[in-house]
Amino acid sequence: MQTRAPVVVGRDAELRVLDQALADATAHHGRAVFLVGEPGIGKTRLARVTAGAAFDRGLRVLRGRGSTIGPMVPFRPLAEALMSLLRGGDGPDLRELGPYQPVLGRLVPEWGTEPQAGHSIVVLAEAVLRLLALIGRTRPCLLVLEDLHDSDAETLAVIDYLVDNLDQVPAVLLVTTRADPGPTLDVIRLAAQRDAGTLLELRRLDEGQVRRMVASCLEVGVAEVPEAVVARIWSDSAGIPFVVEEMLHSLVVGGLLVRGPDGWQALGELRIDVPTALVRSIAHRTDRLGPQGRELLSVAAVLGHRFPLSVLREVTGMDDRTLLSHLHAGVAAQLVTPDEPVPDWYAFRHPLTAEALLAQLTPTHRADVSGRTADAIRKLHPDLPGEWCPLVASLRLDAGQTAEAGALLAEAGRRALADGAAGSAVRLLDHAHRLLASQVDVGIRADVLGSLLPALGEAGQFERAFALTDAVAELATAGLTRIRRAELHTALARVAWLAGRSVDGMAQVEAARALLGPAPDDAHAARVDSTAAFLTLEAQRPDRIASAEALARRAAEAARRAALPEVGCEAWQLLGILARDRDLGEAVDHFTRARQLAEEHHLPIQRTYAVVRLAGIDWLADGSPTELAEAREEALRVGAITVAYNVDAILGLDAVLRGQYAVAEEKLARCGEGTRRLQLKSMTLYVLMAQATAAAHQGKRSEVDSAVADFHALGGIGSQERPLCFGLARAFCALLEEDRDQAAQDVAKAMAYEAETPTTFHLSGTHGLRLLLGVLSGALDRTAYDDITRSAAAGMRWNRVFGQFAQAVLLGREGREAEAAAAVRTAREAASIYPLARHLGLRLVAEAAVADGWGEPIGWLRTAEEYFHQSGGTAVASACRGLLRSLGASIPQRRTGSDQVPRELRALGVTVREFEVFRLLARRLGNKAIATRLHISPRTVEKHVASLITKTAQPDRESLSSLAADLGPSDRPYQDDTRVR
Repeated sequence: MQTRAPVVVGRDAELRVLDQALADATAHHGRAVFLVGEPGIGKTRLARVTAGAAFDRGLRVLRGRGSTIGPMVPFRPLAEALMSLLRGGDGPDLRELGPYQPVLGRLVPEWGTEPQAGHSIVVLAEAVLRLLALIGRTRPCLLVLEDLHDSDAETLAVIDYLVDNLDQVPAVLLVTTRADPGPTLDVIRLAAQRDAGTLLELRRLDEGQVRRMVASCLEVGVAEVPEAVVARIWSDSAGIPFVVEEMLHSLVVGGLLVRGPDGWQALGELRIDVPTALVRSIAHRTDRLGPQGRELLSVAAVLGHRFPLSVLREVTGMDDRTLLSHLHAGVAAQLVTPDEPVPDWYAFRHPLTAEALLAQLTPTHRADVSGRTADAIRKLHPDLPGEWCPLVASLRLDAGQTAEAGALLAEAGRRALADGAAGSAVRLLDHAHRLLASQVDVGIRADVLGSLLPALGEAGQFERAFALTDAVAELATAGLTRIRRAELHTALARVAWLAGRSVDGMAQVEAARALLGPAPDDAHAARVDSTAAFLTLEAQRPDRIASAEALARRAAEAARRAALPEVGCEAWQLLGILARDRDLGEAVDHFTRARQLAEEHHLPIQRTYAVVRLAGIDWLADGSPTELAEAREEALRVGAITVAYNVDAILGLDAVLRGQYAVAEEKLARCGEGTRRLQLKSMTLYVLMAQATAAAHQGKRSEVDSAVADFHALGGIGSQERPLCFGLARAFCALLEEDRDQAAQDVAKAMAYEAETPTTFHLSGTHGLRLLLGVLSGALDRTAYDDITRSAAAGMRWNRVFGQFAQAVLLGREGREAEAAAAVRTAREAASIYPLARHLGLRLVAEAAVADGWGEPIGWLRTAEEYFHQSGGTAVASACRGLLRSLGASIPQRRTGSDQVPRELRALGVTVREFEVFRLLARRLGNKAIATRLHISPRTVEKHVASLITKTAQPDRESLSSLAADLGPSDRPYQDDTRVR
């Protein structure tokens, strides 16, 4: 007879769901399943059965558990699960993960072959997802994470990411948790609501199921179970499977249920109180283990659900033979079991077992055991690495050693923050802050507060951080030194910068400066000035660029004297960004300083940023993407994944400017997918801007509008990319529509947005297209042109194209014909890699050359007409032909254009010229505006409109315009077959 049910009872529906999930995983369709219920309801049993079924199917099983020992530890369940890959000896080749392998070093230190980049939880979650996909190439995977009801915020964030992205991965994620309200249950319910996972809420067994379970344990038929036993267990267990087993065990061991010749018989009064029944049952079994056995399990219980033999040996003083003897007795009593994943560790059979054991300890006894256990751990692990630090903090707290507990919680919080677990860091540091509120030296309290403030900033809990201003004041009253108070104000200023609250941040900077006095030491001055530089750059003040630059320069020098290389790298890179608008050579010098500093002090991530920015200078200066591609490879080598995505986005834009639209579409789509999954908002905005630019450079107005709408919906207002959406995207679309006024308006908007938000991007037209359009319209004269071109940004290759074309127009007007022609040649050379810029420039300059009588406008127009005819730029090609006609030049025949008229209109007899008019009617343009764009007379436009009304059977011009808008032909590329007349 056994008092543990050999089969799972009452969970047929749940088992079917779990079995189907395993089957789906083998078909490369992953999913998440959540088992939720109260303690003892059978979650662990179902997870164990599922793991067995997965093993039988050939799946790889990875298992981890929350609440492993003591308090929450960031990523503990995930780390435990993934570490099994090290023990199996047949794990995947992690090198195939590329830059994501070192990211996983945060979970499994042995995999951290390179320094890690940043602290994004989403990047870590993507790394776990890719690992599961890699494992699944040879065998699908079951990832079981148990007891997550008290899980840390970071583990929950990874789980939330996984459940949304498992559909194409051959893996099942199985999560078990209690039904207690809290963050874990919130994540699970929201995932189920959006169909990202299946929620199985385990209910209590009914009376019939309890009867079947008891019969299974007693190894008899259902009818052979005594009615009194079923009635009592059903009544007192409330249908909780674990309590059913414990009560049955208690009845058998206590001699109240015995097996005789006629089967099982109940003797005497069977009533046992619950949960007292559970406590008594476990107490009875521990009593049978003797005093040493009870002490052993008491120590194990204060450690948590799982416990290592080394600590038990140190606390109890038992030798290995005695220790193992008692543990084996505990296994026989069905109290503990060897822990499968880790050797020399044991676990309680059920979390309720540990809770019941703790309930037997008096407060004094528990405090004594906790204190001795903490001392033993400190002796075995003096530095308290990993999970030992928060565990010992918890034990010190149970022992009544509040000050020691607070100090250890603070240290655990600092470690969590360094590891990127901001949520856990906040929880630990906030607990430490409350514990140490009045019991220790103000310096220690300031240390905790100084760590809590950046943790709150990283976690985005800005209001909570600012609320701690009162705590700073309290410390001042308690006697905290001026220097320490200045450090706290500097930390608050940094939080304000992260929150985008420059005014509040500068107030904290001024408070710090006042406390530091007129001659602060270099270390404090460097940190204050560096923070102030970033805050100043965001402030709405006319001198923000100059002021930020002065502060950054001062911070860089102070950081050098104080040997603060990270602050120095930050300052020099900011100086490089600010210098790009003024002098590219100076910017290169600053980025080079930052790179050298990073190399000297072994700061690989800071070096990568500097290398990428240096490569960006080369790209801006001469249009070469070679250095960027090499910088991308370096970023991937050191695991700087977000930096690599940044480079990918720039390379996508480079392909757009080069007219490689198919390549750009693929690059940007792949990059956009990655940045969205990793929740990299700023980079996603950049991708959307580049996609809008790609559509604009092909004259696809509706796609431009859609991409810009997505850009704004994501929160692009106020971003540095917003000016580019107008000066690099919309303005060019307007030029392809021959709407120069609209293009000028779009460039003006770009300039206005740049004035509102400091920008580090310089391709929005302010230093390029604006020059050509302004010179052509007469809005810019020679003096204005010279002022603008003094900027280094005007010398960037893309901008230089339009600047040189503008120079040619000015020189032509001044009668300097040879110089004007030379300027056109220079512009064409600069534009040799930018076909759209080259041919748009030729079309626009040719018109000015005709008016002023210089250059070779006919040759330029023919070159531009051929390009736009082939690329589908109908309006520009038509304008070129119109100008050629006005000059009496021959015009090439275009006999293939009729094929580009939409089939439904071609069937009605609509000609190519009529289709040109029809396209422009979609924008509700008048006859004069259409005539200007097509270089025909308004009367001719009127005739075409009348013919279109007749052919399309529309009642009037308004209906015809509506039809044109509905058909959306204005974005269709086509060739014009205008004949020579």
